Amino acid sequence: MDAPLPNANAVEPVPELAVVVPVYNEQDNVAPLAREICAALAGLDFEIVFVDDGSTDGTAAALLALRSEMPALRAVRHRRCCGQSAAIATGVKSARASFVATIDGDGQNDPADIPALLQRLREAADPDLLMVAGLRAKRRDTWVKRISSRIANRVRAGLLGDATPDTGCGLKVFTRAAFLDLPRFDHMHRFLPALMLRRGGSVVSVPVNHRPRARGVSKYGTLDRLLVGITDLLGVMWLQKRGKVPVVEGDPDSRSGS
Repeated sequence: MDAPLPNANAVEPVPELAVVVPVYNEQDNVAPLAREICAALAGLDFEIVFVDDGSTDGTAAALLALRSEMPALRAVRHRRCCGQSAAIATGVKSARASFVATIDGDGQNDPADIPALLQRLREAADPDLLMVAGLRAKRRDTWVKRISSRIANRVRAGLLGDATPDTGCGLKVFTRAAFLDLPRFDHMHRFLPALMLRRGGSVVSVPVNHRPRARGVSKYGTLDRLLVGITDLLGVMWLQKRGKVPVVEGDPDSRSGS
C-alpha cells in the first residue's frame, strides 16, 4: 500500500511563544544560547527567531549550522547593521506566536527565566497587562555599567513615570499585537515599558538572573549610550504628551443599515 502523500494545504500549527534574539557578531554565543533556550522551554510550543543584524563574523554560518539540529529555530538577516531596536522589530514581525519573549544574544540573560515571565503574562488577572519585564536584581557587569545604568534608570523613571526599575534588561515577555502597535524609532527597545503604558496597558517587573558575559565583547559603550539616551528620552516624553488612547464603544464589526 502506498504511503499517503503530504497534504500541501495543511496549515502549520502556530506556536504559543516566539523567542526573538537580536545578535551582532556573536558567533560563539548563538549555539550555546539556542540550546539553552530549547532546554528551558521543553514542553512548551515555541519558536526561536534569531535576527542577525548584519554581522561581519561567522554568526550567519553558525546559525545556518543550527537549522538542522533545531527545527524550531529560524534565522533572518539584515544586509547591514541597523541596530538592536530594528533587529527586535524584524524578529517580532517574523514571529508567528501571539506571545513574544526577547533575550539578549550575549548570553547574560538566563533563558530559564522565560517560562515564569510567560506564565505571569498569560495568567494575569489584569486584562491590561501587556508586558512582563525582567529586573536584574544582581547585575554581573562592570561597576561603571552598573552605576551609569542606575543613574539612567532613575532619570528615565522620574521623567517618564514608567515605574520600571530596569528597562535595560533585554529579557521581556509581551504580546505581539501590542508591540506591532507601537511607534518605531532607533533605540526604542530601551523604552518599551513607557511605550506600552502610552498605549494604555500596564507593565510589571519580575526579578531575573543575570550572568557575566562568557564569550565575545560588549557592543555598547557608556558615553555613546548616554548621548543617544538623552535625545531618545526627550522624544519619548514628546510621544507621551501627544498620545491618546481612544475608548471604543459599540460593536466595531457592526454594519449600519442591516
